[in-house]
Amino acid sequence: MKKILRALAIVTLGLAVLLVTIRAGDAEWIEGKRIQLSTSLTVALQPTSADTRGLLSSACAVRPSTSSSKYRRLPAVTGQLPLSRFRQGLDAAASKDLSTDSPSYSPREEVILAHPTNFGRRFLQDLYGKPVQNDAIVVLHETVGSAKSTINYFRTSHPKDADQVSYHTLIKEDGTVVYMVPPDRRAFGAGNSAFGGSTEEAVKTNPNFPASVNNFAYHISLVSPPDGRGNRSSHSGYTRAQYQSLAWLVAKTGVPDARITTHRLVDRSRQRSDPRSFDSQYFFRLLYLYPRNREISMQCSTPAIAQEE
Repeated sequence: MKKILRALAIVTLGLAVLLVTIRAGDAEWIEGKRIQLSTSLTVALQPTSADTRGLLSSACAVRPSTSSSKYRRLPAVTGQLPLSRFRQGLDAAASKDLSTDSPSYSPREEVILAHPTNFGRRFLQDLYGKPVQNDAIVVLHETVGSAKSTINYFRTSHPKDADQVSYHTLIKEDGTVVYMVPPDRRAFGAGNSAFGGSTEEAVKTNPNFPASVNNFAYHISLVSPPDGRGNRSSHSGYTRAQYQSLAWLVAKTGVPDARITTHRLVDRSRQRSDPRSFDSQYFFRLLYLYPRNREISMQCSTPAIAQEE
């Protein structure tokens, strides 16, 4: 009997180790944080048009709710959104891939919408009812994980606030620009964060989390090279196509140089170092080739709705 029990114990332990090993294989990295991936890129919920009517509205919210949206049950949005929802001034050459550092450069563009639990409305007031009128900033990130794993995670429903994360736009290694959150909506790209020196800018929108720059930020992330996965301090760097697309994209926000920053610089926790191995001189040299305009506007429209959905 003892031999049988001992054998069963060994088998049970072996199965447990196997399960842990299998589950560990489903993990990836996003900005240095190890996350668990779902097994499919497909979001199962299929809402009706009535369910999704307000999810992509450009209307502002007046102020955040004082109660946490900890268990928001928002449906996925199905169907293809037009590029015009993410930037204006589209032309026939939008998908043409040029290989020069000229203003005529136009990267390939894709729309892959994040799950609505991973983004929200921009607010006219902070949690305490104080008006907020911050000028827009651009925050540069890197994924640390692959493009596929990042997109997968953003497209997965995350009802709990602590699990929600997103960028407005992702730039793949070949320069493809992937729009994931409309620019007039609030992406969850930097949690405990503030912009500026002596007068720091941040807006508190969640009663359970610190203030952040998300209410006035446009978040852009570069996909990390394969040797940049994990928490190393540096890697081999980003591709020429990524820098070209980044300069092209930032120019279309109209944001001045002084309000272009990085996740590392706005992070108050001092735990973020992205984008690592970033060549800022090369980026700004390319940026100055493009005219500044506001094809990508972060201004939400009115009339505003009463609260965040």
